Amino acid sequence: MSRIAVMGGGAWGTAMTLSLARRGGHSLTLWTHSPAVASAIRASGENAAFLPGFPMPSDVAVTSDAGEALRSAEIVVSVMPSHHVRSSYELFAPHLNAGQLLVSATKGIEDHTYLRPSQVISEVLKPSDLQPSCGVLSGPSFAQEVAAGSPTAVTIASGDASLAGRVQSEFSSATLRLYTNDDVAGVELGGALKNVIAIAAGIVSGLRLGHNSTAALITRGIAEVTRLAVACGGRRETLAGLSGLGDLVLTCTGSLSRNRWVGEELGKGRPLSDVIAGLHGKVAEGVRTTTAALGLAQRQGVEMPIAEQMAAILHDGKLPVQAMQELMSRPGRDE
Repeated sequence: MSRIAVMGGGAWGTAMTLSLARRGGHSLTLWTHSPAVASAIRASGENAAFLPGFPMPSDVAVTSDAGEALRSAEIVVSVMPSHHVRSSYELFAPHLNAGQLLVSATKGIEDHTYLRPSQVISEVLKPSDLQPSCGVLSGPSFAQEVAAGSPTAVTIASGDASLAGRVQSEFSSATLRLYTNDDVAGVELGGALKNVIAIAAGIVSGLRLGHNSTAALITRGIAEVTRLAVACGGRRETLAGLSGLGDLVLTCTGSLSRNRWVGEELGKGRPLSDVIAGLHGKVAEGVRTTTAALGLAQRQGVEMPIAEQMAAILHDGKLPVQAMQELMSRPGRDE
């Protein structure tokens, strides 16, 4: 029986815990940074704040004590928002050891440093003989559907083939299928950058521009995401897989996508502050990732016209209809 700690009590962390519990054969602990959320889950038997309607099995330990969660864990799955990865791992570091396997399931890019989550983790833990091995988990996976047991396929990527193979074996079930990959950069950037394109897809919907526009946006969006991922060391074929195109299509078209919803509300004319307030504490990663993606693109000398227009809408007050008009009027080019 493997001991697994899921570090992050939001919707995705809760869904991963429920999927692992359904599979069976594990000793599970769910950690949340909020003592109030941990207490509420224990008292009500569900995570009403972030993923209501899905009972938490009684044999899953729920805690807000990081040391308690990590002390005996063999596999550590971190599922916090991207802007909390650094501070979280600074908290976790004293309780981690080289015998553990780390799995980052966070999708985003850190502000200002433009580091991927696994790079932030490595920087905090500082490479040494005592640092645990780290892999990344990403792919098309709405938390509600994973929690409900809908068939889902994702990717586990690591430069350590034994880590990827073990996580594939330990996490795969009748409802969750894992594919292995060694392209960590491609998998992480696919998962992060698709959120920017999803906001644009939501704006297309909010403006009622039609299915032709959505199809064009998704197609040019994957080209944009791929350019930057490849410039950062990722492989083109990775971006054509689950953690690239698969996640992009899901997030751009699915009604459960927070990022798409943010864009849709912006397209309807609502101000960003009101839209963010409507998330009630949940995170739409694409809002932060847009700025970080452009910083990373500038560093790599990569053109990202969709991301540029999204940044102008989100942070400069540009009208969504104007942004779409400017994308359509760009100079012609070969595909």
